[in-house]
Order: sequence, then structure tokens, then C-alpha cells
Amino acid sequence: MTQEGRRVQRRRRRRRQRIRRLCLLAAVVLVILAAVLLIWQPWGKDEPKEDPAGQTETPETPDPGTEEPEEPEQPENPIDKTAWNLLLVNPWNPLPENFTVELKDVNASHQVDARCYDDLMEMLEAAQAQGLEPVICSSYRTQNTQQVLFDYAVDQFLNQGLSQEEAEKAAARDTAVPGTSEHQVGLALDIVDVNYQMLDDAQADTPTQQWLMANSWRYGFILRYAKEKTDITGIMYEPWHYRYVGREAAKEIYESGVCLEEYLAQ
Repeated sequence: MTQEGRRVQRRRRRRRQRIRRLCLLAAVVLVILAAVLLIWQPWGKDEPKEDPAGQTETPETPDPGTEEPEEPEQPENPIDKTAWNLLLVNPWNPLPENFTVELKDVNASHQVDARCYDDLMEMLEAAQAQGLEPVICSSYRTQNTQQVLFDYAVDQFLNQGLSQEEAEKAAARDTAVPGTSEHQVGLALDIVDVNYQMLDDAQADTPTQQWLMANSWRYGFILRYAKEKTDITGIMYEPWHYRYVGREAAKEIYESGVCLEEYLAQ
């Protein structure tokens, strides 16, 4: 090969080397640009989606003003307000005709509906465990017993100079008219403190009543005739009269602060 031919060959070799270096440099630049684009690409942003028909979907933002309110959860087993333990007996709701009840002896002097016996005994034992001495002074009454008590109350007012009608009306505020007393249901008891057995407002201040008022609901009993509910119950304030309504209902009545009439009307 001539000297001229060798020079031509060297020039071609150097040209190929420059081309390779340029290609390599271009590749490096492309890699750097791609990396920069990836770093600056925003993350977590919802991109419009295109559906098969070619229309672009935009993520929807719920309008807080159009959201439907959630419906309150209903209890799985709502209380049956027509059940035996919620029988309403008051001046406007006398005992049903031919009413009967299976009784169980609490002691030699007192009886209650057999279905509330266990809860009653558990309540009395819990009070005694706190050093208290609750005394039952009245429980189930027959129609005749209630009649005797009512007639005696009427006589007391007659002796004060009231007419028969006035005396009966006055007596009904203190003693239920026969057939309208909860004691005839077998679910009501008058309970007093052993150290103070008077049936008056001061009974509310005794240790036994303080405990019963705070805890009787745990055993299915409620203080039936509260001071602030006399217009609704039709009976004067009796901080000794407890009525069995069952544990679930007693809890609801106690926590809501209503009387039995209000609870059944809800």
C-alpha cells in the first residue's frame, strides 16, 4: 500500500472513532434527561382516565351538601313494650279483666310475681352486702286488700270534713283506687330502711334508698313515682315504691330519666 493510501485509511479510522464517541455522548445525555423527567414527575395525582368509547373520565369529588345522612342503627332485638313486665297500671289504665299472676313467697308476709323473684333477691342481697338493711313493707296485694286500704284513706278524709266525692278524690292521690294499683300486678314493692320505716319524703335520705335509687335499675327495678313526674303518673312522690320492668327496660328508663308512662309512649 502506498503512503497516500495509508493516510486515507487513518483518516477513515479517526472519523469512525469520532462518530462512536458522539453516539455514546448522545446516549448519556438521553439517560440524564430521562432521569430528570422521572424525578420531577408529580406523584399521587389522579390522571384523567379514558373509557373504551374514547371519552375522558375525571375523578369525581363528592358534594358534601348532597350526601344522604346515615340512618341510625336499630337495636337487633328491640324491647317488646307489650311484654308482661311492662304492663301499665295507673289511674287511667286499670288491670285487665280476669288478670292472674303466679306468685312466689319472698318471706312469710310478702309475695311477688314469680318471674321477678330472682332479680329481687339478687338486689336485696347486693344491698345487704353493702351493709344496708332494706325492709319490704308492702308487695303483692289482692283486690280486697287494696279496697280495705283505699276505704281507710277515704275515711280519714271524711273525718276531716270532706264530702264523699272530695274524700275519694283526695284518697286516690295517696292510695290507688282498687284495680289501678301496681301492687295488684305483683311487680311492685315498697322498700324502706330498717332504721327509718316512715313512708314520707325523708325516706329518700336514708342509706338504703340512696343505694336503691342509684342501683335498682341494675336488677330490673325502677323508682316508679318520682317527684318531678307526679302530673304524668297521677301518683304522689313515693321514694320507697319500686317497680320491676326487666333489666333492659330499667336501664333505658334510668339513663333517659323518664317515667314508665313516658317510656311506653316513645
